[in-house]
Amino acid sequence: MKLSKGDKAPDFSSKDQNGNQIKLSDLRGKKVVLYFYPKDDTPGCTAQACDLNDNLPALQSAGYQVIGVSTDDEKSHQKFIHKYGLNFSLLADTDKQVVELYDVWKEKSMYGKKYMGTARTTFLIDENGIITDIIEKVDTKAHTAQILDK
Repeated sequence: MKLSKGDKAPDFSSKDQNGNQIKLSDLRGKKVVLYFYPKDDTPGCTAQACDLNDNLPALQSAGYQVIGVSTDDEKSHQKFIHKYGLNFSLLADTDKQVVELYDVWKEKSMYGKKYMGTARTTFLIDENGIITDIIEKVDTKAHTAQILDK
């Protein structure tokens, strides 16, 4: 189901890089940057994660908690976080429940070959669990500005 601004963000429960269960509904009262990305430690995903991490104080000042989601496992997330000093949680959606719930598991194409993968998409969620914006054309090097300019 395609989500839109004004929709209630679908609740989910998924494990972070340390095996801790994170439930979206437990974050009520906080604004959330829920960003979906294709793969740990690839150029675009690294640029995006580092931009968010470098600007984390500004995002936190605006009231946001940042959570990244990919289909990589916990061990991959731990390496990615350690390598780049990331200071936010990455969810290991290995069963693809969350990417499917948010309708970002899409058919993609590279070099003429079709495959399924995560469409880079960010959902901004308010304190009441309502989607206030959806960023589908993500600028990986200036993603924080896209979020704060909304």
